[in-house]
Amino acid sequence: MKLLKTALLICVSAAAVSVTAPAASVPVHPMDVCPDGVIDCFDVAMARQKGLPAAEIKSIQDYVLGRGYTAPLPETDVTIDESCILEPKGTVHTGEGTFYGGGYEGGCAMLDPVSRDYWIVAMNLADYNDAQLAGAYLEVTGELGTINMLVTDLLPEGKKGDLDLYVDAFPLIAPAEKGRVPVSWKIVPLDSAKNAPVSYKYKEGTTEFWCGIQVRNHRYPITRLEYLDENGEFQEIKRRPYNYFESDKMGAGPFTFRITDIYGQMIIDENIPLSYDDTEIIQGHVQFPE
Repeated sequence: MKLLKTALLICVSAAAVSVTAPAASVPVHPMDVCPDGVIDCFDVAMARQKGLPAAEIKSIQDYVLGRGYTAPLPETDVTIDESCILEPKGTVHTGEGTFYGGGYEGGCAMLDPVSRDYWIVAMNLADYNDAQLAGAYLEVTGELGTINMLVTDLLPEGKKGDLDLYVDAFPLIAPAEKGRVPVSWKIVPLDSAKNAPVSYKYKEGTTEFWCGIQVRNHRYPITRLEYLDENGEFQEIKRRPYNYFESDKMGAGPFTFRITDIYGQMIIDENIPLSYDDTEIIQGHVQFPE
């Protein structure tokens, strides 16, 4: 079983790092010691003045100086939209498992580049549900064992419940010579989301006049993405089967997004910039609870 071996580092290169001022219901970021909505040298000074532990002072200093730091995520108030609930957490699915050699590049979920630290799997059309389970993290079980796998591709000919495992992963759950075996699977929290926020990737060709955006590193699969318009109302962004949300009305940003997962959990992420670079991964500020 492959595991994600390295934590996602939030790196900064400027002397001062801007942090979105939290809403009244969201606690202040733990490194914003002042607090003034910005993590900078004044927070280092204030931490020393307050006599905080040396390890905490060093963490703030490392963050400000861009030495690389995985910041603890603030607690997030979560509203439940029951209309978006796909199934109870922990629901077990059953089907048949096969294997193939693709999915790390060019998969239908368009999650390139996919880390080789993950085992990957293609999912049948019914469960994939127009990209609703793109990027889902599955616990897959066969007669020989259980492994965790990332959904990166489609199995168009599969029946509901069927999975097509990466060829090197299949022998970990069943004898390779069988080729087609019974499997069970359930959605589990994405491990890289444990200590890191959601992130975003813009599609090639994105401008202020047309935008394609993808949500990544979400603890659970995403059902809905909305942006806050100029009138202060959230507008849903249409999702495409290739796992990008696309709109010609969002403008130049920065954006406030409301994201809903398959369990109806809603989070709001503010001050997300527009990027014309389709290789850039933009860090958000919040994550779904377990």
